[in-house]
Amino acid sequence: MRRIASHYLIDRGRITPRPLISVDDAGRVVSVEQWQQLDNSPYTEFYSGAISAGFVNAHCHIELSYLRGAIEPGTGFAGFARAIGQVRGGFSAEERDCALRAADATMWAEGVQAVGDVVNGESSYPMKSQSPIRYHSFAELFGLLSSVEAIAPLLEHPATSPTPHSTYSLQQEAFEAVAAMAGNNPLSIHFMESPDERALYSHAGSLWSWYERMGWQCDFLHYGSPAQRLCSSLDASQRLILVHNCCIDEEDVTALESHFSHPVAWVLCPRSNDYISGLRPAFELLRRRNALICLGTDSLASNTSLSMLEEIRALPDVPIAERFEWATLGGARALGMEDELGSIEVGKCPGLVHIEGFSQEGLSASATARRII
Repeated sequence: MRRIASHYLIDRGRITPRPLISVDDAGRVVSVEQWQQLDNSPYTEFYSGAISAGFVNAHCHIELSYLRGAIEPGTGFAGFARAIGQVRGGFSAEERDCALRAADATMWAEGVQAVGDVVNGESSYPMKSQSPIRYHSFAELFGLLSSVEAIAPLLEHPATSPTPHSTYSLQQEAFEAVAAMAGNNPLSIHFMESPDERALYSHAGSLWSWYERMGWQCDFLHYGSPAQRLCSSLDASQRLILVHNCCIDEEDVTALESHFSHPVAWVLCPRSNDYISGLRPAFELLRRRNALICLGTDSLASNTSLSMLEEIRALPDVPIAERFEWATLGGARALGMEDELGSIEVGKCPGLVHIEGFSQEGLSASATARRII
């Protein structure tokens, strides 16, 4: 049994002073109280600052960790896609494995408890089998000429389900086939990262120009918009994780929230969006709609680190307790892990993270996140 005390507890969108948390040897929360005088509480560990549940990184591509620093910031959406294709073949299998293992170890040390991870190959699975982090892998089908057979080998791995890459990169038959294969698992779809995604449906923008140059035809543009394609192609009971959301509008949110019976999970990756295009996720719109919001890091191809604390810091206009909720319980709910993770409640095993440099005013410039349990 360990007894953990701090100045503050940040949990479920609230800041509570003087927390005293008891956790058993398995990491399960036994009690959550408030201390009055710690001198009367022997064998209590005290951590200056705040305690949070372990983070849930709702969107990552850990297999791309070897591309850290390989792509210049500010390339824009189309430029980044081209650059990925140009640089990803220039690294050995050993370099790739070392990079993803280092990224996993750093995430764990900084308090990440679970990850929604996109996979396009086998490279991350040996690491995941040994990692203390709980991964759900989304085997991503990508490409207008692709079919579901391309991801079939990946689905043989544990905790792996299929997902379409986006609303612009799959023909209709493949899109519907992947969704049907997902069963009760959520789909994790890159959504409205760029204005070109909407423009494609009007035969405009860089995606449309690229497809025309390649001689590729899209059989889904009659839906009129990315949101309408999702509503028309997916059953209302489908669980949905939409990632990036820089260019969504009120009509998109209304259509999607009205169609799907489960709350749509909206993942924000602010530092990745800034790295690629300088765009910002539409968090004000989502907050106004009381949406289920999560945070993700995306990959080291488009970010300088996989730090969830830095993603929290990247949205300073939002109350700090709310941002921590997005980084913990929001992601747990999106991945269907809220029974065990995301909040510090009796019976859960959420992990405990020490946030040093936290006060009621927020995070200091030198604030850090470090795993306790």
